[in-house]
Amino acid sequence: MPHDSRLPRLDALRAVWMVWMAAFHFAFNLAHFRLIEANFYVDPLWTTQRTLILSGFLFWAGLSQALAHEAGQSAPRFWRRWAQVAGAAALVSLGSALMFPNSWISFGVLHAFALMLPLLRWGLGRWPTGCLVALAALAWVLPGWVQHPVFDTRWTNWVGLVTHKPITEDFVPLLPWLAPLLLGWVAARQPGLRRWLAGPVPGAGRAWAGLGRWPLTFYLLHQPVLIAGLMAWMALAR
Repeated sequence: MPHDSRLPRLDALRAVWMVWMAAFHFAFNLAHFRLIEANFYVDPLWTTQRTLILSGFLFWAGLSQALAHEAGQSAPRFWRRWAQVAGAAALVSLGSALMFPNSWISFGVLHAFALMLPLLRWGLGRWPTGCLVALAALAWVLPGWVQHPVFDTRWTNWVGLVTHKPITEDFVPLLPWLAPLLLGWVAARQPGLRRWLAGPVPGAGRAWAGLGRWPLTFYLLHQPVLIAGLMAWMALAR
């Protein structure tokens, strides 16, 4: 979205999800270093939070992309931003391979953005609202109906029709996660929501709005900062 057309309330809402994500990852780090007992892979307390956090980020991304497109975002500007996301996805894969060599991230949230945003901008975003809602519903339920071993490799699991979840620290396949992105694009077509997002952010909310303008930077930096701080504290506490 062009800088002069930003919606502070949207940025503030995105910031809430960013801080929630950081708190979630901090708890994950505590479990990884065995400072707390928690199973982030099966315990509903944590798996439900992951679903909500990820759904929110994808929803805001779809909404933001729709608003940016309507505001006249040029193709070169879109592809510059896409290149940043794709490059960041490659860095995540590299960094996770160093820290988790047996469960590195080959298709996480940034990889999903790199795949789905062009698909939305240059194809699906032109569909009527009813069709997008129906497609979102189908995308959400289809992985529960259709699975095949051909989708179980690292080269094909990005589709999402896997017979079992791959061993990886983050997995955000096209299905079902296209659904909240599509719903965000649909939400941008609702005049009432758009008017509300255009309203002012009072008081301390302006700081949240400022933070929400930097989701990619925050995403890339928060875990290295959290892990480094936790390791430093552990070293000093010995």
